[in-house]
Amino acid sequence: MVLLRHAETAWTVLGRHTGRTDIALTEQGREAARALRSELERLPVVRVLCSPLRRARETAALLGWPDPELSDDLVEWDYGDLEGLTRTEVLASRPSWDLWRDGGPGGEAPAEMTTRADRVVALLRAGPPGTTVVVGHGHMLRSLAVRWIAQPLPLGAHLPLDPGGRAVLGFDRGVPVVRHWNAPHKIPPQGV
Repeated sequence: MVLLRHAETAWTVLGRHTGRTDIALTEQGREAARALRSELERLPVVRVLCSPLRRARETAALLGWPDPELSDDLVEWDYGDLEGLTRTEVLASRPSWDLWRDGGPGGEAPAEMTTRADRVVALLRAGPPGTTVVVGHGHMLRSLAVRWIAQPLPLGAHLPLDPGGRAVLGFDRGVPVVRHWNAPHKIPPQGV
């Protein structure tokens, strides 16, 4: 299974928490997605799941999947009152804040994110054999990865995923594993 974070937006460039704000890709983001398309075309993709937010759908379309299966469970973390703020701005008023522990005040708690990620894991495990591509958002995909390997959500803090970043999840002797993370290199042909 291949995880793809949406490409660059104006807010990712500025480091703003972009949860439910529905913004488009930058031109550089579009170019980066187009450049990745040739690498992904060789994968034997049987299913594409995508967040319904514009930046993820636009990334999927530029990668050659204009009609992915949309899942509300793949939307980004609801940052609530922190939406649009940078980490520096948040820490100025909440010095001890940690998303993975505290969640988004007025938004989504870590337990809620865990529940959503677990639903996606169940959906993926029940899916058809072959390569599934998941196009989504940084914190959601980090949450998905740690729940894939049955670890507590706060481990996601240690797995940065850049805009346009890729990861591969799979199994090793029946055990769920993270095969590649924030991959700057080519994705293996089998995608798992």
